[in-house]
Amino acid sequence: MAKYNKVVLAYSGGLDTSIIIPWLKENYGCEVICVAGNVGQDAELDGLEERALKTGASKLYIEDIQDEFVNDFVFPTLKAGAKYENYLLGTSFARPPIAKRIVEIAKKEGADAICHGCTGKGNDQVRFELTIKALAPEMPIIAPWRTWELKSRDEEIDYAIAHDVPIKITRETNYSKDMNLWHLSHEGLDLEDPANEPQYAKEGFLEMGVAPEQAPDKPTYITLSFEKGIPVALDGEKMDGVTMIKTLNKLGGENGIGLLDIVENRLVGMKSRGVYETPGGTILYHAHEVLETICLDKMTQHYKQKLALEFADLVYNGQWYTPLREAMSAFVDKTQETVTGEVKLKLYKGNIINAGVTSPYTLYDEEVATFGEDEVYNQADSAGFINLFGLPIKVKALLDQKREQK
Repeated sequence: MAKYNKVVLAYSGGLDTSIIIPWLKENYGCEVICVAGNVGQDAELDGLEERALKTGASKLYIEDIQDEFVNDFVFPTLKAGAKYENYLLGTSFARPPIAKRIVEIAKKEGADAICHGCTGKGNDQVRFELTIKALAPEMPIIAPWRTWELKSRDEEIDYAIAHDVPIKITRETNYSKDMNLWHLSHEGLDLEDPANEPQYAKEGFLEMGVAPEQAPDKPTYITLSFEKGIPVALDGEKMDGVTMIKTLNKLGGENGIGLLDIVENRLVGMKSRGVYETPGGTILYHAHEVLETICLDKMTQHYKQKLALEFADLVYNGQWYTPLREAMSAFVDKTQETVTGEVKLKLYKGNIINAGVTSPYTLYDEEVATFGEDEVYNQADSAGFINLFGLPIKVKALLDQKREQK
């Protein structure tokens, strides 16, 4: 192994990164500086410094990057309408801002290498490392899961016990989870078999909300205001992005909104089953899509939907810091210049029901669209349009008839 004097570790306080501290010191004899990026994981940060120092780290940085996370990563992805196989990219777009801050601290501390605790089977290793390569291409990267002798989370727990590493999980509650302001993901244990129904109603499984059947029998109405594609107010009250998401998480969670159970295609080639809680994000995506239906012309709306698929792939695959993503965001920003208005929604037992939409830039003209009498649309014009629009179909059919007659 190479020798490093000082290594900066992406630290969450979970099982993987907790045991990596003593592992790094044993194998490299190095000083370990931990960095935790606060992207809204709340209680997970409690007692983090004490655990890091007790486990052998020399210091811990807890960096509050929630505003940067929301404004520079979440909202650009929301404006793009990007979804990866219906997944709202909660883990995916949290990794680049965390890795960015880790790079900044590694440079400040004069570190010899950066270490992460991502599994060799997962997507996060790619997201962290591509960001590091983009922002510090000369920096060595240590990924213990790809080199150490531990092969399972059970063996990790054994290692933690043997090295007196404090951990908060047991073998029975050993779901692999990722929590941030936007979402909570669940993987592992019974979820590894796609035949098993997630136990939404089981106490302790859901953390951001309730199962739809446990939600109130009375609907909750909300009105979201957008300016240029960005949510700026809830029920007339101006809010910054972080406050907006936290407030919608509470409202959505209480109404059983935002549960997703999917088998997704990981970047590394395998399929993986995950359960996601994204209450506020699901509401925001829905509202944004509704507003775009009246603010974007047909050609732009349809082309943007195609681009959203590629945008989602880039985010999912860790390619945030690329010229293509930047160019796509420039296109998206142009489309959002008129995506301003208000969307009213009804939240009820896991459902989001449209309850009205308005915009000063609306392209919906009731006088043109009406089924009643109007003086702006000549229905006779449609005959010529259909004749020309259907001409290729008609010509082919006539020629087919002639060929059959021969």
